[in-house]
Amino acid sequence: MSKIQYVVKRSGAKVPFTPERITNAIYRAAVAVGGRDRSIAEGLCEQVVETLEANSAPDYAPTIEEIQDIVEKILIENGHAKVAKAYILYRNEQAKRRMERAEHASAPSENIPWAKIWHILDWATRHNINTVEGLNQRISRGEIADIIDESEKAYNEDVENAAEMVASKRANLKIVIISGPSSSGKTTTTIKLGQRLKRIGMSLITLNVDNYFFDLEMHPKDEFGDYDFETPQALDLALINEHLQRLIKGEEVKIPFYDFKTGRRFADQTPMRIGENDIILIDSLHGLYGEMTKGILPEQIFKLYLEPLMQMRNLSGEYVRWTDIRLIRRMLRDASHRAYDPTKTLEHWHYVRSSELRNIIPYINTTDYIINSAMPYELPIYTAKMLDQFKDWVDKYNGNPLREDAFTRADRVYKLLSSITPLRDETIVPGDSVIREFIGGSCLEY
Repeated sequence: MSKIQYVVKRSGAKVPFTPERITNAIYRAAVAVGGRDRSIAEGLCEQVVETLEANSAPDYAPTIEEIQDIVEKILIENGHAKVAKAYILYRNEQAKRRMERAEHASAPSENIPWAKIWHILDWATRHNINTVEGLNQRISRGEIADIIDESEKAYNEDVENAAEMVASKRANLKIVIISGPSSSGKTTTTIKLGQRLKRIGMSLITLNVDNYFFDLEMHPKDEFGDYDFETPQALDLALINEHLQRLIKGEEVKIPFYDFKTGRRFADQTPMRIGENDIILIDSLHGLYGEMTKGILPEQIFKLYLEPLMQMRNLSGEYVRWTDIRLIRRMLRDASHRAYDPTKTLEHWHYVRSSELRNIIPYINTTDYIINSAMPYELPIYTAKMLDQFKDWVDKYNGNPLREDAFTRADRVYKLLSSITPLRDETIVPGDSVIREFIGGSCLEY
């Protein structure tokens, strides 16, 4: 047992010292540069702990910064320069984000699709659903069916526009990538886009890149037993890239199969070959990440990005956060389709968000088209379904320094949902709506 019992967080709070967090941080940096040997990370962690203990007085509680400095030193001294660089880069990124939050950075982000945002805001304003008050007023006037119709029409117009753009590039096109952060509606949009392209004679062959996950035990894991499988490196990117290049050449490849129940991948399971006029369709969280399509000509790829880009202000005048919408969506989907406790979804979300900020959001403006999957009427549905649970999570995590992220998110979402008139009748939601992907009852086959 370590002589060090506590560590001081940046907030000043004291929390129990858990060496597993150091191991996980080192291993995550190793995975980012291709390393997969957790035992090496464990050995390096032991050196970090020994260094801390060698200079510790009774009741010594090191700060997060002190520990991170020693980690960098140990990595370099042991010849792990690439891992040290990945660790330092990640640490610098986190420091930059903290500084931006502290300063309430006013400069427009280059990762926001501003032209699309202004179009959506104009649409929301014209339909009086750019504020929670406006949404509630329309619901009180019995206009919920109109809101649903208006929202679905705007989304389907986006899908139609994307299909027309894909069709215009069909001469050279070999791959269509539908990407976006977790629970942005990729599955439903992929089906709808495929339906439209099929009507104009385009043949789409789906490559499910989820089958390229590494075995679960090869992913970083924290002290709570939660695996970080949200990063691009959770996928065998080199194998995906190899298979894509071979498929484009007309060769046959054997696709692996990933068993999500056991967390294991089985190689060479399903033969796949595409015809001369076929297009590979990829629905992937990390489809915009360069390593996945490395070596493939840009004109052979069409990149489509999804996000619930809702433009609605809450009662405090702040815009509803897109990540909160997706968090609720994922909770509902995980609970209904994957028998996954929504509490675990909330506790895991910091991994989701961290990976998005590093590996998805920076590539938004490299895409060919952006689809807004937000439905203003989904918030009243979530109020009816989730309000009480978010209240419970606020009570559960309040004052727990180890669950600050979960508390902050739960508290923010609870305040939002508390201000919205609930919609308990889901029968008026169209069977092919993107929202059905999360609340269930879709007429589409997923």
